[in-house]
Amino acid sequence: MRRLRNVKIVATLGPASSDYEMIRKLHEAGADVFRLNMSHGSHDEIRERHAIIRQIEVDLNSPIGILADLQGPKLRVGVFAGDEEELVAGAEFRLDLDSAEGDANRVNLPHPEIFAALEPGAHLLVNDGKIRLKVKDCGKDYANCIVITGGTISNRKGVNVPDVVLPLAALSEKDRKDLEFVCQLGVDWLALSFVQRPEDVLEARELCKGRAAILSKIEKPAGVKAFNEILEVSDGIMVARGDLGVELPVQNVPPIQKRLIRKCRAAAKPVIVATQMLESMIESPMPTRAEVSDVATAIYEGADAIMLSAESAAGSYPVEAVTTMHNVAMEVESDPTYREVIEASRTAKRTSIADGIVAAAREIAETTDIKAICCFTQKGTTALLVARERPRVPILALTSSLSTARRLALLWGTNTVQVGVLERFKEAVVSAARAAREGGYATTTDQIVVTAGVPFNTSGTTNILRVAPCDERLIYATDPG
Repeated sequence: MRRLRNVKIVATLGPASSDYEMIRKLHEAGADVFRLNMSHGSHDEIRERHAIIRQIEVDLNSPIGILADLQGPKLRVGVFAGDEEELVAGAEFRLDLDSAEGDANRVNLPHPEIFAALEPGAHLLVNDGKIRLKVKDCGKDYANCIVITGGTISNRKGVNVPDVVLPLAALSEKDRKDLEFVCQLGVDWLALSFVQRPEDVLEARELCKGRAAILSKIEKPAGVKAFNEILEVSDGIMVARGDLGVELPVQNVPPIQKRLIRKCRAAAKPVIVATQMLESMIESPMPTRAEVSDVATAIYEGADAIMLSAESAAGSYPVEAVTTMHNVAMEVESDPTYREVIEASRTAKRTSIADGIVAAAREIAETTDIKAICCFTQKGTTALLVARERPRVPILALTSSLSTARRLALLWGTNTVQVGVLERFKEAVVSAARAAREGGYATTTDQIVVTAGVPFNTSGTTNILRVAPCDERLIYATDPG
């Protein structure tokens, strides 16, 4: 299913989008990748949604990416004798390992690893930052705090610790079980929560054993600080603005978003911008102007994908939310300023033959009447490099690997076509011309750019470029061998 836009749309599935008809409508409306949130839904429900997506893929002959999002460790306070208490600014409040029910003076925090990392002066945020505590003094089993921002604290509310790197693995026991389950199921991308250091990603990669690509969620200040190292060992990145906005001053999030997107583009790794993009559409058929501007900003910055969470998973208007994202993308990408911004932010350092080949392909496409860049890719590397160039013409990624085609559904400007195993470059050119015609990218009177690696079916060998006609007779006439 050809898209007439470059940015991709990720839609989260849930109670509002769990049957064949709705999921198909979401895909036809513009969803390129579906997110399975492992924080919600049983394994049986996840398995059923996965099967539906794969059936739609067959019915529409359209490779669809599936992203499984692991929950990560959840830090929560215990329970209160009266279910909730009111904390007043300036008052003292204690967190400890005592399992007794809490009151207005204290509550259980069943996470000794937090106390091990805390220092006087550190902040703790409760209930998405609505309550802010500052550590006065602490030990291995307690923390006496001053209430900086008061409010109602109730049973099992979440706790964020923004000022320290917690000695916690990104994968809980639940995450390990979920990881194995979704890898056996056959998802394409695995989103890793609570990433603080590159070792978190390497642990998940070892457990994955190549069965899914690893996408690191940047949602903690420690992840921002170690971003370069995390990016190096990740296959992709999700900028999770919701948690970042809890643990950091909200005004810090937009420049961080812009900076991370540029680094991902330079590294030729896909980046998703996520969280609260069209939040009001959970209950309203129309977004706010500010939300539309937020979505547009991510597109102008060159993000590979933008994501819907509760809007498509639990909202009243899931199809309308996807349609809105699609319409905003179409409008932004038709704006001449969009091209100026995208090209001005092209910062890739080219150090290999493959880098030079894809850069040349983009320049040729932009200076002559080329209709598409067709790249043959085994593992997806060539397509990633072509997409990094953000060319003005469509990218057609041809691969013999269905798993590669599915993973590339997340990649900016890339349309994937599965082809048979090829042995010679001329066969590749003919296949590219046929795919370009059948997909509506070109006619027999048009030309395309074809990139590939010789020898064929060897990953990382991009070393050849050809400008070719889309008429197979002309291909054979100019290359009778």
